[in-house]
Amino acid sequence: MQLTLFVAALAAQTAEDGFSKVQMLFQQLIDWGVDAGGRIIGAILIFIIGRFLISIIKKMLARLLTKRKIDPSIQSFVKSLVNILLTVLLIVAVVDKLGVETTSFAALLASAGVAVGMALSGNLQNFAGGLIVLLLRPYKVGDLIESQGVTGTVREIQIFHTILTTGDNKVIYIPNGSLSSGTITNYSREDTRRVEWIVGVEYGENYDKVESTVKRIIAADKRVLATPEPFVALNALDASSVNVVIRVWVKSADYWDVYFDTNKVIYDVFNKEGIGFPFPQLTVHQAKD
Repeated sequence: MQLTLFVAALAAQTAEDGFSKVQMLFQQLIDWGVDAGGRIIGAILIFIIGRFLISIIKKMLARLLTKRKIDPSIQSFVKSLVNILLTVLLIVAVVDKLGVETTSFAALLASAGVAVGMALSGNLQNFAGGLIVLLLRPYKVGDLIESQGVTGTVREIQIFHTILTTGDNKVIYIPNGSLSSGTITNYSREDTRRVEWIVGVEYGENYDKVESTVKRIIAADKRVLATPEPFVALNALDASSVNVVIRVWVKSADYWDVYFDTNKVIYDVFNKEGIGFPFPQLTVHQAKD
């Protein structure tokens, strides 16, 4: 009888201890959940507020750079760099709020930095290339350039890439590393450019008449500069045509307008003046039996 009572009491004590442990574990889970939830909510608030502050800082920086009349090329580079630095600081703040030791996080970043740096060596080269572009300034925002097989207007210079907009409104990203070490043709650097045409006329045409007609067309266009003086000469006696070369100087902004307009005027005036344009001809001689 006593043994039975003892076993029952022991079982009751064990059940009570097990319940207490479960209750304690459940309480610990609740405390951890409350603490973790508070950290997560805090991290979310830091992220939202941080993004809001970053947007304000970027707008203030843009206004300041514009007010100081900083070159647009430098503006885009600085804004891109500041945005990345502020975003990194925000990530560190969010990680710290989540309970991760920032010192450990920094050490982890430092140890991973070597591997990441090796993996992103091309981007580091592009970053250095961006600094070289800003220092040597082979081009700036708004310039029409040709490089790496593409031609376009520089829209933005970022820390890793230069953004071009082509004539048919394509957006092209070119790595700064390639631009800093490659060949760049800048069509906007100089105020003036030379326009050249090679016009073919039929054999038998009076060259003096052709030359005087071309000079009259050029003189009528006020966009053509008087200095350097326009140049007209017989360029080549080709297989089916007599080629006349025409070279004039214009403002860079007028280049394509003058080029296309003069093509049309030459075609119209030559037809009116009776100056014939050549076309490929083949003479066949029939052998006699």
